[in-house]
Amino acid sequence: MYDYDLLVVGSANADLVVGVERRPGAGETVLGGDLAVHPGGKGANQAVAAARLGARTALLARVGDDGHGHLLLDSLRSAGVDTTAVLSGGAPTGVALITVDPSGDNSIVVSPGANARLTEDDVRAAAGVLGAARVVSAQLEIPLETVAAVVRALPEGTRFVLNPSPPRPLPDEVLAACDPLVVNEHEARVLLGDGESGDDPADWARRLLALGPRSVVVTLGAKGALVCDASGARAVPSVTVAAVDTTGAGDAFTAALAWRLGAGGELAEAAAYAARVGAAAVTRRGAQESYPTAAEVAALDA
Repeated sequence: MYDYDLLVVGSANADLVVGVERRPGAGETVLGGDLAVHPGGKGANQAVAAARLGARTALLARVGDDGHGHLLLDSLRSAGVDTTAVLSGGAPTGVALITVDPSGDNSIVVSPGANARLTEDDVRAAAGVLGAARVVSAQLEIPLETVAAVVRALPEGTRFVLNPSPPRPLPDEVLAACDPLVVNEHEARVLLGDGESGDDPADWARRLLALGPRSVVVTLGAKGALVCDASGARAVPSVTVAAVDTTGAGDAFTAALAWRLGAGGELAEAAAYAARVGAAAVTRRGAQESYPTAAEVAALDA
């Protein structure tokens, strides 16, 4: 019996968000709206998204002993996330600087702060939490060495889900553990390592699968997703919504996917559900504040 449906190992950031009429080019200054501060970070986002859906969720992360860290802990606990493994101190809480244009598209710059101090020793100290989780999910806003330590510490039978964001080349041991590797178009192109990747997501997925992961999911925004494993590639639809803010939608997708896979769902079914969760998230502003409950996802699909 597992204590947690999902353990997320990853980042926790304060999101500093400004709305702009258009995002600035190089050397350009534009005026924006009022600054809003939201709890975010890919790890914390995934944990909150899963907990809102009803998953028993824990987070292994590091925040600063500061106002932003307290904001994050309050948000996590309010959503029902177990914060026993959230460490405090060592550096200021990570910060993401986000601009959002009227279409809902965003640009993000992250200052890792305490996230960069989540170490292999922290993973080893959290062995009890790792052993109590059915699925472990990670991203790359923490050191890659820490993610590799998570892979080495996974108990037999525990499923590992990775969103390699921000993307970078991955060691073979990490790729081999991914089930699935979850990427968007930009991340897929970086991992494939060439400028001639073409425009066919199914081709990206097959080529990524050949690198070693057990399965691959390519997210396609409003078009849904594409899944690929040893049985082949399959398209997964989404639902049409009016996007307000895409911040954190990919994290909601990954969290929902990981939870449904851990509950025994097939890859395509889990991805279809995750696409609906991501669609619901873009209809509201912010990251964690936008994440739906299972009932809200069901209503969207009705």
